[in-house]
Amino acid sequence: MKEVAVIDTITLFPKLHGHLMEMLRGLSTDDWQRSTVCKGWSVKDIVAHMADTELRMVSLYRDGYTPTDIPVIDSYQSLVDYLNKLNNDWVPVARRFSPAILINWLQDAGPQLHKIYSELPPFENAIFSVAWAGEKTSPNWFHIARQYTELWHHQQQIRLAIDQTQPLMSAELYYPLLDTFVRAMPHTYRTIEAKDGTTIKLTITGAGGGNWYLGKVSGAWQLFTGDDDAATNTVITINGEIAWRLFTKGIALHEALTHITIKGEQDLGMPALSMLSVIA
Repeated sequence: MKEVAVIDTITLFPKLHGHLMEMLRGLSTDDWQRSTVCKGWSVKDIVAHMADTELRMVSLYRDGYTPTDIPVIDSYQSLVDYLNKLNNDWVPVARRFSPAILINWLQDAGPQLHKIYSELPPFENAIFSVAWAGEKTSPNWFHIARQYTELWHHQQQIRLAIDQTQPLMSAELYYPLLDTFVRAMPHTYRTIEAKDGTTIKLTITGAGGGNWYLGKVSGAWQLFTGDDDAATNTVITINGEIAWRLFTKGIALHEALTHITIKGEQDLGMPALSMLSVIA
């Protein structure tokens, strides 16, 4: 086993953006109105949300613009409440705009964001922390990786609705998403008591899958990776087809359980299934 490494997602943004544009331009009128795993949101609503996120990031980084109505955010819950309000305010308004308008916004914003992220010093503090990993301050590379997962999983939610998921399931595009998502494991287990030396192995199958190990070291949970057969107390195996959905509230746990096995100490394995790698 070895400590988890920095995740470099910068070069993947253009490819992910290209897949998005090709898919959106091929949607039929009916496709835009299909329901998605985001309760109450259609395909068009998710596209509108993606456009809003990218345009706000361009406004912030390129133009140095910060809205004047941002409330005091002093807890995780206040962050969740603020982001939910942004979505609840914006998505109904965006229903007034045509799909072509939304596509044009995304086409314009995507390359600008790639350029912005490419120029950020990877190890300097990011403007936003990765809160779902329990961090109050995060380096730019982690913030960028989190943004990659946002764009990936929202695109995949659309693809799930239209039954076109495979383009994003390659090892090149899927593994970085999973490797970012599992950085939430130590925070997820922060209240779980165990002796030093306790090790939990998480295996996600299929293209883009891999092995991660959560170990108790000097009283704290730490994340490792590797393919070696380290001694483990618990082994969790998740089908790669549903892993991304499990960690983004895109599938109910009772539905996901048929795609999951836990060997060893069940009480150590179950908390991993409640891990969330999105703000929710």
